[in-house]
Formats: sequence, structure tokens, C-alpha cells
Amino acid sequence: MSHRFAQSPRPTTWGQVLFVSTLALIFLLVASAIGYTFYRQIKTWVANSDILPNFTIPNPTPMYVLDPSQPLPEWQGTERVNILVLGIDEREDQNGPWRTDTILLLSVDPLNKTAAMLSIPRDLWVPIPGYNEGRINTANYLGDAYGYPGGGPALAAETVRWNLGIPVDYTLRINFRAFVEAVNLIGGIDIYVEQEINDPLYPDSGYGYDPLYIPAGWVHMDGELALKYARTRHSAGGDFDRAERQQQVIRAILDKVTRYDMLPQIAPQALQLWNTISEAVETNMTVDEMIRLANLATQIPPENIRSAVIDENYTMPWETPDGQQVLVPVRERIRQLRDELFTTTPPVPPEQDPAALAAAEAATVMVQNGTLTTGLAQSTAEYLQQQQINVINFGNADRNDYAASLIIHRDKPNSAAYIAQLLGLPATAITPASGTQEADVIVILGADYQPPTP
Repeated sequence: MSHRFAQSPRPTTWGQVLFVSTLALIFLLVASAIGYTFYRQIKTWVANSDILPNFTIPNPTPMYVLDPSQPLPEWQGTERVNILVLGIDEREDQNGPWRTDTILLLSVDPLNKTAAMLSIPRDLWVPIPGYNEGRINTANYLGDAYGYPGGGPALAAETVRWNLGIPVDYTLRINFRAFVEAVNLIGGIDIYVEQEINDPLYPDSGYGYDPLYIPAGWVHMDGELALKYARTRHSAGGDFDRAERQQQVIRAILDKVTRYDMLPQIAPQALQLWNTISEAVETNMTVDEMIRLANLATQIPPENIRSAVIDENYTMPWETPDGQQVLVPVRERIRQLRDELFTTTPPVPPEQDPAALAAAEAATVMVQNGTLTTGLAQSTAEYLQQQQINVINFGNADRNDYAASLIIHRDKPNSAAYIAQLLGLPATAITPASGTQEADVIVILGADYQPPTP
């Protein structure tokens, strides 16, 4: 898609600066790093337009004074900035706390002018610091319910840091109703639906069903339909397709608001857009920081923005002991994806030797026999010792009817992955420890285990 721009910029006014800032905030709040690149385009159109009305946006807190003759303030930091965006399904008849249906991690590198966006599936089964294991979408709920310092967003941010190794600088928590209203205010969006969607079990607001059907092809969507399209899980790829549709919807919103003929329609509604978004967002970021980040983002070329989804290539399906269907992270693959997205130049370390990675962790290992096969723990321990694994003990497990083997590790993911590889066990056998244990890694051999052939 191409855009035409006016060539002779006119001086900006205070109202124009506020309008541009409002749009920049909307882009941030709908969680699209890609949207940053369009901010400069809108700024150019606004600067060359004489149709904007004079208005002011009330702000209960003092905001820095902008000189209309000067450019927007610059971001002063040099370190990478990471923003966690959480979308909650807040219901009007309930007080919460809420789980997060949407989890997006945005990142901007001020020095190298790059940006990235990562969609995290809500069913990812991970350790939640201080609360054992669970779906990652419960971190926000637990943080609010149990008074975690900083609430749900802070615990969600810590959970992301703990599991992905990415520190979070800012959080944004958004009510989906704001999304619906904002899409309606811009007149809806156009989406190309690759395959028809027929979801008879799409939930309504009263815990019933609101059957959803969307034909294939180009579809004009109002806010309600766009939200349903972004949230339905009724497709072959489930949550993974859902994450891709969310990014598709975001791009469609940005395409709509950055078209030249949309400016006359959006301008009179800027105040309403601002009020809609600001009332439905919780963030630890100040308006000043948002505007500075948006200004920084205008300097990022489109080719320097990358996006990805943690999908079936980075997870394994698993059923928990209490019957929950979840996704277990394949941590080495996720680590590689993280490095590709969140480093300016993907690192080129020495060959990723699993044995070397495990050796660097210096883990202690125990082997336990969870079957009726005599001597299985001893023979397996001896085999692992021959592979330079530090096995400190072996013996029988707490019971002998384990159907599936387990590799339980305490912050030793590389060692667990290497042991699974040596023993021919699937990634789903690996689970983080939920409490203290006698060794860094405990291997429980189940009925699925086949000893390595000599």
C-alpha cells in the first residue's frame, strides 16, 4: 500500500500537537509496535491540514509545556525499553480480578532504532513467582487477588521476566470495551478473512453463547465484530491463530487511521478517542513518557520492526494432573526466538552445544525409578554419569506406577533439556520445580521410558 504526502509543512498548533499525541497513545495502547512507524505519517498530515478544530484535552495531572514551534520532546534513554500489554475481559457486572486474554510484549531499542512485538499464548504453563505453576494468563489475577506489590500487571511482568529473561519497564492493562469503542469511532475496519469462521460456542457477556459466523474474503467489521474476530479460538490453530488475528486486526486499525481520507473524520473525534482510551487503561507510564516513546518510534524504519507469536513451534501440548489442557514452553527454542527479536543483531555464539550449555549450569541430578523394572534407576544413573552428568543419587520414586517420565528442575533448563535428549524423552517431560528439592534436577522414570541402547 502506498501513501501520498503533502510536501510543504505548515507550523503546528497546540491542538495539532495534542491530536498527534493522542493518536500516538492510541497506537501504544492497542499494543502495536508496528503502529509506531505510522506516527510520523500522521504528524505530517496534521501539520499540513487546516481542518482541525481548536480544542483542549483536560488532564488532571500537570503535563510539561510544549513549545508549538519546537519538535516533540525526545526520549532521553539509551537502553532498550520493554512494554508489557495486557488485555483483560472485564465484565460490567463483576469486579474482578481478571485473567488476561491478550499478552503482548513490545520492545524499542533507542540506539539502533529497532522494535519488536511478541504475542504470548494465554495457556502457556509456567512458574508464576511466589504462586507455583499455572497458566501465564492467571498472573494478573493472582497479583490483584493477593495484593502483590504493584498488583496484577507487576506480577505478570515478573512472570515474563522469570520465564523469558526479558525485564519489563512499563505495563499497560487495557479493557477490551475500549477497543470496541475506538474501532467504532474510526468507522470500523476492513479485514481479509482467509478462512470462514463458524464458532457456535463464542461466549457472550452472560456466560452463555453468542454464535459467530464470518465468511471468507474481505469483511467490513465494526468494533464488536473486530473484537470477536480477534478473540475467537474456533480454528485449526486455536490460540496461535488467535494471536495472528490480533496482529492482523491491529494492522487493519493502523491502515485505516493512516489513510489520508480518514483525517477529516478522525480529527473531530480526537477528544472522544482520548477519553475512551484513558478511562479503560491502567499503566505505570506517564503521558510524558508515552509521547517521548512515540516520538522515538517515528524514527524506526518499517524494515526494523519484527513480530512473532509463541506458537506450536515453541511449545508442546500437555494435560496437567488435574486435567487442564495447557502449553509447555520449549525453552531453548523460545530463547532463540527471544534473541532474534529482542537483540539488534542476533547473537552469533559458538555452536549451541547442549552438553556445553548443561555443563555451564553445573546441576546436581537424582534419578528415581517410577516403574516396576528392577535396577532401572541405577543403570540410567550410570549412563548419565558416562555422559558427564553429575548424578549424586539414585533410587526408587514415591510410587511405581508413573505412566510418563518427569524431569523436574530448579532453574536448570539447559540441564533438563540435555537430559531429556540423552534419555529420549519428550520436551513435555520437563517441568520446573514448584518447591525445594534435594537436587537441581530430579529424573523420575516412567512406563514410557526406553533405556538407551548401548
